[in-house]
Amino acid sequence: MRFNDEKPIFAQIAELFADDIVAGRIPAGERLPSARDIASSLEVNPNTAARALQSLAESGIARVERGTGYYVSETGASKAREIKRARFLDEELPRFFRSMADLEIAFEEIESRWTGLAAAAAAATPAASAAPAADDKDGIA
Repeated sequence: MRFNDEKPIFAQIAELFADDIVAGRIPAGERLPSARDIASSLEVNPNTAARALQSLAESGIARVERGTGYYVSETGASKAREIKRARFLDEELPRFFRSMADLEIAFEEIESRWTGLAAAAAAATPAASAAPAADDKDGIA
C-alpha cells in the first residue's frame, strides 16, 4: 500500500479500517487483524500497526479484549461515521468549496450531478436510496 505524507501512517491505517467498518465489510463484534498481521500485509512496522489499533480503540470504534485482541465495538460503525463526517465537513468540504469558487462552478451544477448520481444509485438498488430526503438538509436520515 502507498501511504501519503499528509498524515501519520498509523492514522491512515486506522482510516482504512474505519472505512471498512462504515461500509459494513467489518461488522460489529468481528475481530480485527493482529498488529503483526497488519504490519506484515501492509509492510509497516508492527508498532505502527499497533498504534493504529490503539487509535481505533481510543476513538470508540474498536474495543480491546485482553489476551484476544481488538474487536469492532457495537457502536463502531456509527462512531466511525460520526468521525468521518466531522472530518469531511471540517476539512474536505471547505477545500471542495474553494475549488468550486476557483473553477467558477455553480452550486446548481453540483446539485444536478448529485441528483443524477442519486437516481442512478436508487435504480441500481431499489431497496435503498442514496439521496437524502427532501427535508433532510444535512444528508443524515
